[in-house]
Amino acid sequence: MRDLVVRSPVFESNKLIPAKYSCDGDDVNPPLTVGNVPEDAKSLVLIIDDPDAAIGVWNHWLVWNIPVGIREIEENSVPGVQGTNTGGRRRYGGPCPPSGTHRYFFKVFALDVELDLDAGARKKELENAMRGHVLAEGELLGLYHRS
Repeated sequence: MRDLVVRSPVFESNKLIPAKYSCDGDDVNPPLTVGNVPEDAKSLVLIIDDPDAAIGVWNHWLVWNIPVGIREIEENSVPGVQGTNTGGRRRYGGPCPPSGTHRYFFKVFALDVELDLDAGARKKELENAMRGHVLAEGELLGLYHRS
């Protein structure tokens, strides 16, 4: 399977995410760039989650049917259909760990279809819809701790 290249102009892999993109700041999504997308891809999916949450994996943002022509997901944008995150909202929810440094995985998947999935779906429904359709994937790891 091919690897997508996922980067952000505002933080490097395995480095701190600026507070602007957290609950301590503007709580808007950071900009991301996606490269190495297969030519036969029909859509992109973005899942941002925190595996260090006390309840288990906390989903911060679920977005699908992102057009493959988009190579940059802009700051404070809605690039596709949004699902319901662990906080029960259909929007980006920035890092907000109660203590310590948490890891935030920005995972992007290139699919061979556009998903027929209703807005507001949860992660399990999204993962089920994606099954068998992933052509490539990549991730960017960001860190965050509250001051």
